[in-house]
Amino acid sequence: MMNKMTKWVFAAIIAVCSTMTVNAAQDEKNGKPYFTTDELPNMVNFLPPPPEFESGRFVSDQTQHLWGKLQRLNKERADMAIRDAAYGMQTIINEYGGIFGLNVTKEETPEIYTILQDVGATCDSMVYKAKKHYSRLRPYVYYEEGTLVPEKEEKHRNEGSYPSGHTCLGWTMALLMADINPAATDELLARGYEYGQSRVIAGYHWQSDVDAARLAASVLYVKLQGNERFKAQLAKAKEEFAQKTGSTAKVVNMQSETSAKSTRAYTISGTPATSNTRGIIIKNNKKSVRY
Repeated sequence: MMNKMTKWVFAAIIAVCSTMTVNAAQDEKNGKPYFTTDELPNMVNFLPPPPEFESGRFVSDQTQHLWGKLQRLNKERADMAIRDAAYGMQTIINEYGGIFGLNVTKEETPEIYTILQDVGATCDSMVYKAKKHYSRLRPYVYYEEGTLVPEKEEKHRNEGSYPSGHTCLGWTMALLMADINPAATDELLARGYEYGQSRVIAGYHWQSDVDAARLAASVLYVKLQGNERFKAQLAKAKEEFAQKTGSTAKVVNMQSETSAKSTRAYTISGTPATSNTRGIIIKNNKKSVRY
């Protein structure tokens, strides 16, 4: 475990490097953000600071870190955490697509693809100020240990850990896709939740990083409701989904579909589960593990 002087040095490095890292990440995005960083709510003004290392509050993060390591023993869950570590819209489409109920591509579903890209690009800015302000060390840096995704360790070593950018993206995408297809809300949110937990399991984030990021995503999604471009794109995305799937936009029918669907059992990847299926199962809005 690092001594305090080493931690302070790393924190200083993180503060210097985080701006360069975020700018480089944004250059790689294809989406058009709905807001600039300064137009978004500043999480530093309302988000509580992360637990101080060696404090009583930090015990919970340490406990969850151990929980994450235990989850790695479940190969199915470990593999999911590794897949989720690939930050970007294609990962979201691959992991959420089966639950969403439609194969999303730039060519076949341009409206849905565009709004996913634009909202995703906006997520990058939502956590930037808080990450830079708190400059928190990641678990694998704090403990000087390896992760489930060793090839990403150097890239993220000098990036702030609080809040989790992956989780903000994953939870926001779950909210957006559930907005487009309400019938899949329960399964999408369950998968969105696990997307965040993957960061704990992989060893890249503390649980409090993940929890704070879900708050960030929820705040962002509320903010998006007042953006005219977003509202227009969302309407087009819903229409495109209805046309591609032959579904109806009537609320009463959506409610009926949701009720019927919730009685079925699904794996965490969104495929139907049978009595012989093992792993994480979602049924009646509840998750369980079959061994």
